[in-house]
Amino acid sequence: MGEGVDIRAVDSVALLDPKGAPHDIVQAIGRALRQKPGEGKLASLIVPVFLQPGEKPEDMFTSGSYRPLVKVLEGLRAHDEEAVESLAIPQEPQKDVAQPSTSIGPPPEEGEEESRLLLRFAAPRGPVMVADWVSFNVIDTEKQDWARGWAALKKFTERELHARVPYGHKEGAYPLGQWVAEQRRAYGAGQMSGLRARRLEQLSMVWSLADERFQENLGAAKAYYEQHWTLCAPRSATALDRPVGQWLSNLRRPGALEGHPEWKAALKAVDADWNPQWPADWQRHYAALRELVADEDGQAGGVEVLPGFTVHGMDIGKWLARQRKPEAWQALTDGQRERLEQLGITPLAPEPEEPMKASTAPLSAFERGVAALAQYKTREGSVKVPRAHVERLEDGTEVKLGVFLSNSKSRRAKLTADKLAALADLGLDWAAV
Repeated sequence: MGEGVDIRAVDSVALLDPKGAPHDIVQAIGRALRQKPGEGKLASLIVPVFLQPGEKPEDMFTSGSYRPLVKVLEGLRAHDEEAVESLAIPQEPQKDVAQPSTSIGPPPEEGEEESRLLLRFAAPRGPVMVADWVSFNVIDTEKQDWARGWAALKKFTERELHARVPYGHKEGAYPLGQWVAEQRRAYGAGQMSGLRARRLEQLSMVWSLADERFQENLGAAKAYYEQHWTLCAPRSATALDRPVGQWLSNLRRPGALEGHPEWKAALKAVDADWNPQWPADWQRHYAALRELVADEDGQAGGVEVLPGFTVHGMDIGKWLARQRKPEAWQALTDGQRERLEQLGITPLAPEPEEPMKASTAPLSAFERGVAALAQYKTREGSVKVPRAHVERLEDGTEVKLGVFLSNSKSRRAKLTADKLAALADLGLDWAAV
């Protein structure tokens, strides 16, 4: 059927093992396509597909056995691009045979088999699958590369039951890990078509490993919340075999959620106080108290939580008593006081101040002299004291008051302003000068 052969009566060509460039294939099949003017001949090209052991007809998307058909279609496309590219458009099924094609020639008579399809298979094929196969393998070579990556990922997911492919992983000789990383990059940059994205998502594609890890840890955090009623877990806390305490602690660091508002919203949906302005330990105690009074109309005022009442190893009663002390209550933030008040908790009344006790410290000589002069003035109504007078104070101490006044006057220049003022207040004129 090569060069120099011209048999116009041929109306069928079987390409059992097509070889060569597309123009060689076109030359061979052209023997059946040629016709006399006005003849209207309808020719058929038969391409056997020999499946490998274990392959099924519907495995055409990932099978290399269809390569001969690809070569023939590439040759036909070189001859009639529009006709072959129409194969990439899914068509409605014809009876029990699903064929993506256009009708060629006159319609069949009643009882005759449909023979006008450009591409027919011996066994039924899904129109979408065939259209995709033609698009990937014949029309766009870049799509061929993408199809190989998709097929490798499909094989990986069927075996591993997930699509988290390590970057260095190869599926056979194919660098699947790098291909998956490139798909994530294209998706994140908005350079991937919706159709490709949907096909990858059907294989459980994970677009962001960070998002996936967040969701897995969030599930563990929810499990912790169910048991402890708060996300203010200690760093050592675990749930579902995950270090949820350390994970939450890391997320509370400044800037940890920058660029991830959806993460922050998800955490707040579980616990509005997951990252309070006050210590996490305080929030853990409060959450336990809140849960204790939840069945008591939500008011702790009607529930006596005494010291020694523990929850998850925390002495809630002792903690509550400490919060109600006036000095501790004043040290709380507005948000902390507001939450306690919502439970009906109020601070204790301050204890009354004890009356000031008289000082028991011994008096100095000058203080004893002033006290003796005040006592003398009260009794005698005068501050003129004989030099030899001795005044006895209430505690039995005797003060030589006359000598004290004489010495103080002679040493006036050495007395401090406070001492002079004390003497002047008792009526000594010389102390006021």
